[in-house]
Amino acid sequence: MRPVTTLGGVKIVSRVRQTRRTPLLQVVKTSAAVVVAWFASIALLHQPLPIFAAIAALLVVLPSVNQSLVRGLERSVGVIAGVVLAYGAGRLLGDSTWVVLGIVVVSLLVSWALRLTPSSANQVPISAMLVLAIGAQTPDYALDRIIETIIGAVVALAVNALVVPPVLLAPAHLAVRRLTRDLAAVLDALAGVLAEPAPREAVTEVLTRARALRAAQATAQAAVTAGEESLMLNPRASRQRTVLEADAALLVRLTVLVNRVVGMTRSVRDNYDPELADDPVVQQIAVELQRAAHDVRLLAREADDPRTPASPGALGPDGASSADLDDLDDSPALTAPLHVLVPDPEHWVLVGSLLEDIRRVREEIIGG
Repeated sequence: MRPVTTLGGVKIVSRVRQTRRTPLLQVVKTSAAVVVAWFASIALLHQPLPIFAAIAALLVVLPSVNQSLVRGLERSVGVIAGVVLAYGAGRLLGDSTWVVLGIVVVSLLVSWALRLTPSSANQVPISAMLVLAIGAQTPDYALDRIIETIIGAVVALAVNALVVPPVLLAPAHLAVRRLTRDLAAVLDALAGVLAEPAPREAVTEVLTRARALRAAQATAQAAVTAGEESLMLNPRASRQRTVLEADAALLVRLTVLVNRVVGMTRSVRDNYDPELADDPVVQQIAVELQRAAHDVRLLAREADDPRTPASPGALGPDGASSADLDDLDDSPALTAPLHVLVPDPEHWVLVGSLLEDIRRVREEIIGG
């Protein structure tokens, strides 16, 4: 196999390829939007090559209906501004090379002054160049290009909204459940190094896993945000929103718990002593951490939509099947906060910190 050329340690191929293919349905919808926009423009405007309509359709079919609407507005604004600038410059100055280059510079400055989005800002000079190069001297040409663009954007929006509009609930649900699974696993691992003497490397590994929760939380947040956006202006949103709302609410609680657990784990790593396992209070804390892990898993099951039966083989928050989740004890395991009558003379700072963290974790789990 030939080696892949790298630049700064990053594979060049990764710059132009995605890790996953765009869904085939999205490709089909884009193709259909281009074809419909093309023939609609020909029928309405009697133009043999409605390029602007095809370009608009290509760019406006996006993963969500809301994104399609925004992109359609951005492209329409950019085309209108570019066409108007080009038509005015062409009528006054002609269509020489210097006029084309000058109008590009002016278009960029206008976009900057109006604070247009990148999509609109790029479209202004592109539209201006096309109009100057093809038909600046034709009075109806500029108006037809604007109408073409609007036709392409409207067709693309209609196709995206009516032909199986995307609902990105599954990625959000999976990301939240993975975060739940990983959080519970870190709680169990932290309990393990407190219950039994462990080497320093094992404690550091638990901290590494705890810190990785922040990346998992960010991934889940991005997935939930994408899911919420996919429901905007979506005809299928009404019967889907409940599931996503449950995941979003669970993610809010998990985010707080992630911050708590990372702080707890860092405190244990910084102040760890194998003799901690001999402290009866630390043993109780380890038990409470195991109970917290149980209750975090329980939160995930309670967040599932009871109206939607779990599919066979579906993964639960701890990587188990849905049937295993059904076997999970329904009763919350956390007890009342622990009370310490005599503080440990050597580790009382760490023990006190862990007790306070356990209290906060408990309150977040039970919704206190």
